[in-house]
Amino acid sequence: MTDLVERLLTKSPFHLDAEGCDWVRRTLAGMDADVRIRHLFIHIFGGHDPAEVARMRGLAPAGVTRFFSGDGSGDLDMLDALHATAAIPHLVSADLEGSRMSMPFGTEVPNPLALAAIDDPEATRAISAMTAREARAAGVNWSFTPVIDINAAFRSPIVATRGFGSDPATIARHARAHVTALQAHGVAATAKHWPGEGHDDRDQHLVTTVIPLSVEAWRGSHGALYADLIADGILSVMSAHIAFPAYMAEKHADPGREAYRPASINRTLNQTLLREELGFNGLIVSDATSMAGLGDWARRDEYLPEVIENGCDLILFSDEPEADIARLKAALEDGRLSHARIEEALIRVLGLKAALGLNRPFQPADRGDLARPEDRALARAITARAPTLVKDNNATLPISPERHKRVLIYSTGIVQPMRGMQADFALPRMLAEAGFRVTLFDPDEQPDPRDFDLVIYLMAEETLLTRGRIFLDWGRLAGGMAGAMKRVWHEVPTILLSFGYPYYLYDAPSAPCVINAYATMDSMQEAVLDCLLGRTPFAGKSPVDPFCDRPEAGY
Repeated sequence: MTDLVERLLTKSPFHLDAEGCDWVRRTLAGMDADVRIRHLFIHIFGGHDPAEVARMRGLAPAGVTRFFSGDGSGDLDMLDALHATAAIPHLVSADLEGSRMSMPFGTEVPNPLALAAIDDPEATRAISAMTAREARAAGVNWSFTPVIDINAAFRSPIVATRGFGSDPATIARHARAHVTALQAHGVAATAKHWPGEGHDDRDQHLVTTVIPLSVEAWRGSHGALYADLIADGILSVMSAHIAFPAYMAEKHADPGREAYRPASINRTLNQTLLREELGFNGLIVSDATSMAGLGDWARRDEYLPEVIENGCDLILFSDEPEADIARLKAALEDGRLSHARIEEALIRVLGLKAALGLNRPFQPADRGDLARPEDRALARAITARAPTLVKDNNATLPISPERHKRVLIYSTGIVQPMRGMQADFALPRMLAEAGFRVTLFDPDEQPDPRDFDLVIYLMAEETLLTRGRIFLDWGRLAGGMAGAMKRVWHEVPTILLSFGYPYYLYDAPSAPCVINAYATMDSMQEAVLDCLLGRTPFAGKSPVDPFCDRPEAGY
């Protein structure tokens, strides 16, 4: 009779040989009860204090997630130290979603929405392979990508630029290219957010979101996307704080509140639907357990053990690790958490490590693979294909210093995902270097737009987390109530230019010239400048409906 290790790990997506299975057995046998509980967590590993390495060694998690800083050398030194001191090799994960969600010391690459605007799976494959090589060079072996959510509700702030748009066929093409490239270069991919986001316009960081689809409609959309990636051998899925009431009603008579149980703690969605019906045998990781989409449901003492018992193999993040370890131990003692589920979860965790080659002796990363000149050149060439001209009803383009010498720019700056901080645009400087006289709108001075030859509303809000909504905040942009009510494009040529959220026409339907460029990095700003000046054409095709289903926005 084959044991559980062999039954789970010799099959897709792990495909372990005898040596890999033996390593999993030996490692599992060497883990005492305390280590087993600790190995069910992924913790945030931040900063550059060597004491943080010692803290992680004491916590003994299965792995860590690194949010990178601008200090590339310090970040990599910390990860090398973590790998070198680990009793059991660590999974090291990151949200490698492109643009400002990339490693800041690596190559600038487009985010998924920009790649969908290019709509060339080979370009997506090339960017993904580059991302994977740089990730391994930095010590990262697991990416929480791709986002395969469907941006059906344009107001959804959690999908927007992180996903491949609103068309499932487009999403499938690019997600499959991303996964195969990542995993071919030794980085595990993660399909998220199970069982599907984007039809609810709320943010699961703030509330449990809901799939409003029938089971049949889900199978033809989100379900098909997951089925494709499972067939391709994706190694992990992130189970999120999303409810699927139609499926719960199909499987349970009168489920009541249970219809809205988040997937991250929902055995029916994780075991019955994902594992049994779709046949997924890889690792299931929860989404971040500190999010209100889970915290809305119950107290942490109650829901944390359910993350493991109801189908996830790893718990993502902990604000109080030792207290959470104690919570799992208490649940194991009183029967809410079973030894059998812990064992199955750990087999898959160790199986993922072996599938990534982490059972072999540690070798420091080769930093020479970071930001290679040839990679930067390729990424810039691909990025240049993304800017999309949505409309130019007044023939404003191309612009030139001869026709549009004096330029007034309204902007709220670059809002960075995850950090909530603002960064400065490079585009005003680029315009000045191209011969324009650029003025940045100052609400204290209140310059008159009629004194200028061109007005640019310059936006840069990629997908933001915990904001709730992304919208064109006229008051903030134009310096208060009076400015918010003015529309200048009838008197001065005007461009609405977005390096992020592609739906500002909902708040400015009559804007005559609109450009979407999806990602905020400097290389995208350079690409847009070339398009503005007529040096290169706008080659991108919108992967979403930028008119927000509002007919008046086309005029």
